Amino acid sequence: MFSICSTCGTQFAQSVEPPERCPICDDVRQYVPAAGQSWTTLEKLQRTHRNSFKRIEPALFGIGMTPEFAIGQRALLIRSPGGNVLWDCLSLIDESTIDLLNGLGGVAAIAISHPHYYTTMVEWSHAFGHVPVYLHAADREHVCRHDAVIRFWDGDTFGLHDGMTLVRCGGHFAGGAVLHWPRGADGQGALLTGDILQVTMDRRYVSFMRSYPNLIPLSRPAVESIVQALDPFRYDRIYGAWWDRHIESDARAVVHRSLVRYIEALELPEPDRR
Repeated sequence: MFSICSTCGTQFAQSVEPPERCPICDDVRQYVPAAGQSWTTLEKLQRTHRNSFKRIEPALFGIGMTPEFAIGQRALLIRSPGGNVLWDCLSLIDESTIDLLNGLGGVAAIAISHPHYYTTMVEWSHAFGHVPVYLHAADREHVCRHDAVIRFWDGDTFGLHDGMTLVRCGGHFAGGAVLHWPRGADGQGALLTGDILQVTMDRRYVSFMRSYPNLIPLSRPAVESIVQALDPFRYDRIYGAWWDRHIESDARAVVHRSLVRYIEALELPEPDRR
């Protein structure tokens, strides 16, 4: 069987018994629940969950699991003339999802921001004809199910088709990446960021963390490096990792304003305790 961690949603290589530990959850950026590690399989998820779909803009669709599972992110499908791209991934793939996405033109490539969203990426690739799955090489050690469909890219950027570009930002993970989609936001450009840049609850800022569940911040140089990596790109909108966590306009200014706010918070003087 191919076990899936119930806490992070990662699928592991085939084995007779589930793994003893999940290295993704053992890492400081994630966690093992107080009740201990638990496991499921894709077949079990197909009986208890379904995927929901939402058109976000004319060529962009969101896909999310219902009820929520593991980390709870939703994936994004970009429809593009040179082939559709799936950004980030979910643990559940089923016949309904395959049929719907094939009706939208299928999937030509999969790209994933960081290891927390690798999930069942190999299953997704195989379902659409063994399409390539693009991961940054700096996160190679976190892959729990290896397969020939995985293509590791290196360096600071990697070009896909139709002008789309994967940009290594680092931060949350060494290979943490975002996708620049120049046709997004009515041609003004959009970033698909996962939680490499986390859209805040008020939708007016983004923020940056090494660990979200364990509340570990990033350093000033790490956050400055993220913003610098995005400076060459034109974008007006940001799509984060969860439903409706979007910066709808003026996103480039929002990112720079968020950098200033983050640095100011890091450098606040010690409170007067007298």
